[in-house]
Amino acid sequence: MTTVLPSPSAPESAAEPAPSRTAAGRAPARPTPAAAFHSISAVTAVLLGLVGIGAMLHEPVLIPPLAASVALVHSAPTLPLAQPRGVVVGHLLGMAVGYGVLAAAGSSAWAAAVAVGVTLTLLLVARTPHSPACATSVVIVLQSPAPARFVPLLFGSTVLLVLTGYAASRIRRKAPRYPAYWW
Repeated sequence: MTTVLPSPSAPESAAEPAPSRTAAGRAPARPTPAAAFHSISAVTAVLLGLVGIGAMLHEPVLIPPLAASVALVHSAPTLPLAQPRGVVVGHLLGMAVGYGVLAAAGSSAWAAAVAVGVTLTLLLVARTPHSPACATSVVIVLQSPAPARFVPLLFGSTVLLVLTGYAASRIRRKAPRYPAYWW
């Protein structure tokens, strides 16, 4: 059996679109320089603010999950993962699970892995998608922060992230409005 390949000059069939010459694929378009500058500036300012608050309180307020959250809020403000419900409630769920697993199983990598699974389950059930909240449960299980200090700092930080996302989306006229929904 012989396979016949179309010649390079043969017209393309209507059923087969011409292959794309770009390597972009399905990835989102690059932001404009102004949009990129706006997002990067907002993220950096918020994170510096968290560091400043932590320095004044002599407590680490900037934790990796919050850095991931602020990046979502300011660079992908229309995604479900970036909405206030997911940011605030998601971190609170992750915090509750983290302390629960810490109390039940102690501080270990095994317990942290279980905490992530439980947190993700609750996020899905509660319809509060926010993957950085899973990392919050890991931080709690592995670092064992004092709840009396950590809980209000985490809650205040998540509210601050949401409010700065709201404000930043109003500063730049062409920016997508944040949030897409509050609850």
